[in-house]
Amino acid sequence: MLVRSMGISEQVQKDMVAAMRSRDELRLSTLRMVKSALKNKEIEKRAPLDEKEGQQVLSTLIKQRRDSIEQFQKGGRQELADKEAAEIGIIENYLPKALGEQDITATVKATIAEMGSPTMKDMGAAMKNVMAKLQASGARVEGKTVSDIVKKTLEGG
Repeated sequence: MLVRSMGISEQVQKDMVAAMRSRDELRLSTLRMVKSALKNKEIEKRAPLDEKEGQQVLSTLIKQRRDSIEQFQKGGRQELADKEAAEIGIIENYLPKALGEQDITATVKATIAEMGSPTMKDMGAAMKNVMAKLQASGARVEGKTVSDIVKKTLEGG
């Protein structure tokens, strides 16, 4: 769906117009929120965002939505949690495909093997090395997922 030659902001703008025409309210409001977050970051930086910075903004928005879902579910507000989940689905269309758990596990195991035989005390260093490797590959991962896999691997799981 996302055209690579076009920046995230341009693609969001184009999709907003399409959402307006099709009267897709959820999509339109989500895209407006994304556009505003991108614009705010651009203003804060005082320069146009590059692809990686745009992706970081979207990742932050997804993380915020996940936190909200958790809070809504604790509060018994499933309809609001569902709306947030739908927004995540829309935002994820503008990001590279997230790595699956198997791919993350393989990277974690390879990184930990390179480090020798780290223990749970080395969790911070292991996380730093794994995240650096995953980000260098251009992969999109959730920090919490990586953390869980690193912890399980260090514990001998």
